[in-house]
Amino acid sequence: MKRIAFAVTALLAALAAPAQIYQWLDENNKTVISDRPPVGKVRHARIIEADEPAAGEAGKTLADREIDFRKRQKESREGADKAEKDAHVAALRRENCDAARRALQTLESGERLAMRDSKGERYYLDDAQREQEIAKARQAAQASCQ
Repeated sequence: MKRIAFAVTALLAALAAPAQIYQWLDENNKTVISDRPPVGKVRHARIIEADEPAAGEAGKTLADREIDFRKRQKESREGADKAEKDAHVAALRRENCDAARRALQTLESGERLAMRDSKGERYYLDDAQREQEIAKARQAAQASCQ
């Protein structure tokens, strides 16, 4: 039992140790990046801090960063939902526009058209009624195709 506790403690200590990354140019002018310091002749050696916080997050605690992360996730989800809703609305508008144009085209075709009255009986449109229906269809097409 003591061995397991010691192993876990050693492992956690090793993970918590700050890691350093080294970058340098070797003799052949190749950039080398390693976790071990350079040996021999090197040019432009520098240490890259692996655990550097971002510029805006230098003074933030872990809880603050978690809150910011969750806020960004929520905003991202809301943006995706809004984009999906906008796409759905645009598709409905296109369908309504196409239907209005087809109805207008049918009315302007000159074919004899039949409608149904409030009793369900069929009647044919005369020229005056057809012009009224064409005017309504044009307004509907203009409103839905903007």
